[in-house]
Amino acid sequence: MENNNNQGNQKQNIGHRRPHHRKGGNKKNNQNNNKYQQRPENIKSQENSTNKQLEETINKSKISSPSELDSLFDDDFIYFSDKKLKKEEKQYTFTEEELDKILAEPVVVEDNRPKTEIIGIRFKKMGKMYYFDPNGFTAKVGESAIVETARGLEFGYVCLGNHLVPTDDLFQPLKPVVRIATPEDIAHNEENSEKEIEAFKICIEKISVHKLDMKLVDAQYTFDNSKLIFYFTSAGRVDFRDLVKDLASVFKIRIELRQIGIRDEAKLIGGLGICGRPLCCATFLSDFVQVSIKMAKEQNLSLNSNKISGTCGRLMCCLRYEYDTYREEIEKLPPVDGIVETPEGKGTVVEVSPLSGTVKVKIIDKQENVNIKAFKGTECKVLSVPTSVEEKK
Repeated sequence: MENNNNQGNQKQNIGHRRPHHRKGGNKKNNQNNNKYQQRPENIKSQENSTNKQLEETINKSKISSPSELDSLFDDDFIYFSDKKLKKEEKQYTFTEEELDKILAEPVVVEDNRPKTEIIGIRFKKMGKMYYFDPNGFTAKVGESAIVETARGLEFGYVCLGNHLVPTDDLFQPLKPVVRIATPEDIAHNEENSEKEIEAFKICIEKISVHKLDMKLVDAQYTFDNSKLIFYFTSAGRVDFRDLVKDLASVFKIRIELRQIGIRDEAKLIGGLGICGRPLCCATFLSDFVQVSIKMAKEQNLSLNSNKISGTCGRLMCCLRYEYDTYREEIEKLPPVDGIVETPEGKGTVVEVSPLSGTVKVKIIDKQENVNIKAFKGTECKVLSVPTSVEEKK
């Protein structure tokens, strides 16, 4: 009896190890018991060291099945008190390096459509990108190039290197790249920029002489100096035929005047928005998107024109940025003026908060007291919707 008690105590001290329960009688059990009796006194420290080594191995390994997990354990180890890791459970463990490698791999979508090699060029640092035929040249982002356009030769900035795009997405035929800009080309472009400043001043003087109702915005030379283009804004149509003749006699080249909108004016001039940041259109927007007052309404913004209008006087382009997200979230919530069933009774929706996913409901209790309470959209069951909402659907 005394020996059996000692053996039981030793089993409790071991903690993480126990003999296998196999069929075959007492012979194997006695062998296992003898194995535990023969252990040295410092067995606990040795087991702790072994446990740490195995835990490190598990953390650095991809474990996808119990069979792989078994290979990491000694036959007698079936449980770790620290990790709570059992054989029966599936575990997926990755190191930080492995996760970074997986996330860094691009998702490749096969596209078997015919492709054409292009180079992306911008004529302003933050303008619209146009595709051109590489014409045998290899360009890198940050370089400059001379390209052929409808206006003649132009100096542009490479914003997309040699790249294959589906031929169906292109407007054929593509204009070619004439050459990669040389130091002489870059110097000539800088010289044109200085001449544009002088041409701008002269044009303003001529406009005042002819007493025309127009505001000059910008002046641009083509790269080959074959044409000088002036951009202006005006409330109506302007008869500038005499002005063109006067300017042609001064500059001795072809003159072109183009009337633009006030949004294009803001894009050319640049500036700061009411948020304190540079204008979106002058920094990263390549095209103007349609913006309506409905977008401000559905985002619960103030309808004060001074607060939702940009520097150009039109509705701010940023009203469009989150509009689609608001639309998706609004569709998940009961509409305003809709009748809903809440955990506290029936009520009428008076306000919705799309981003938080909550609605405010007006509930009239039995004492005819009016209470306005907030509920999650999932807690409300729609009983009826306003006629205006049904008509939209």
